[in-house]
Amino acid sequence: MVLFQSGNINLKRQRIISIVGTRKITTSGIVFCEDLVEKLSIYNPVIVSGFAYGTDITAHKAAMKNNLQTIGCLAHGLNQIYPKAHKKYMVDMEKNGGFFTDFWSSDNFDKNNFLKRNRVIAGLSEATIVIESAEKGGSLVTADIANSYNRDVFAVPGRITDSQSMGCNNLIKYQKAHMLTTALDVPCILNWKLEDEKKPAIQKQLFVELDATEKIIYNYLKDNEK
Repeated sequence: MVLFQSGNINLKRQRIISIVGTRKITTSGIVFCEDLVEKLSIYNPVIVSGFAYGTDITAHKAAMKNNLQTIGCLAHGLNQIYPKAHKKYMVDMEKNGGFFTDFWSSDNFDKNNFLKRNRVIAGLSEATIVIESAEKGGSLVTADIANSYNRDVFAVPGRITDSQSMGCNNLIKYQKAHMLTTALDVPCILNWKLEDEKKPAIQKQLFVELDATEKIIYNYLKDNEK
């Protein structure tokens, strides 16, 4: 019923996507996430995640590096921060973005809150992207919630022998997510257009009005045409 916020959040007329995944993100997962955010930066999206270890903080940091607004959805009140190791990122995030939570500062900190806050992550965004996930994990819960909200879900495929790709592979296999192999898949499926592409083409002027001096020159050239 109530959503609390801190920072400088602006969601009006914004493209908003969530990026989630395992807390034990691999090196290749980090590289993919950073490259994805960098290439999507031309569309100026808002990057939403859960401010947790692994994929979440990778997405937040990539957004800040590319001067994008980023929002961390917290599983507790605004009077605390978890994990404490991420406190050093709070000031930069609140400069262009910030934090959302639907937990009161008087609420007790509980591990079950992390699954509850996933509905906020999914609900804020027009699409949820799962970078890496084991066969079970909180990011799969977020993907299921996004599907129940009729939002698009993307998943990055991986080798069938990689434990951190099993969740993503299953999302794709059971047609719960679009397969994401390149950053261009996102604007293509979400029908994003660059601002320049939205501007109507200006038709070339067919009949040009000449001033007095130009008419003299035009008539001279016309009369002396060989």
